[in-house]
Amino acid sequence: MKKSLFFLFIATGLAFAAEYPLTTCVVSGEKLGAMGEPFVFVHEGTEVRLCCDHCKPKFDKDPAKYLEKLTAGSKAAN
Repeated sequence: MKKSLFFLFIATGLAFAAEYPLTTCVVSGEKLGAMGEPFVFVHEGTEVRLCCDHCKPKFDKDPAKYLEKLTAGSKAAN
């Protein structure tokens, strides 16, 4: 049973993601969690964590700018 559930998770894309590479909001620079639970969403298949929902409109205006910061953080973590 455990093996079949494991394969089900893999087949459906529900495998656990790697740890998030940043400790700060890509928009404001605030520490994640300093203002309560981070605002988490998925943008074109990439998980993004912001310090709060108020940063989302700014992210939406130039997502490439902020995703670049996230990508740089991922490379630095590896």
